[in-house]
Amino acid sequence: MPKVKKKPIRTCLGCGEPKEKKSLVRIVRTPEGEILVDPTGKKSGRGAYICPKSECLEKARKRRSLERSLECEIPAEIYERLVRDISEVESLELEGGEDG
Repeated sequence: MPKVKKKPIRTCLGCGEPKEKKSLVRIVRTPEGEILVDPTGKKSGRGAYICPKSECLEKARKRRSLERSLECEIPAEIYERLVRDISEVESLELEGGEDG
């Protein structure tokens, strides 16, 4: 019997739902301390996952779960950039449909 490869599951820091890793957006704190959206999911650093929805980012911001997960303070301007980046991903998801 062939081995079935399990798809990696990650939990969204906003809504708390476990989802396939590829359906979430990875936010990374690089070794240099920069915080950014990692569309490839391969940048080195500490990662956190969130749904590509602005409401999930807002929930994570209110709960400070992103800061706990990345183990650092996140300034307001970084959140503003993340909101823009997530909005771009969100609009691409809507254009491409649910199937991709």
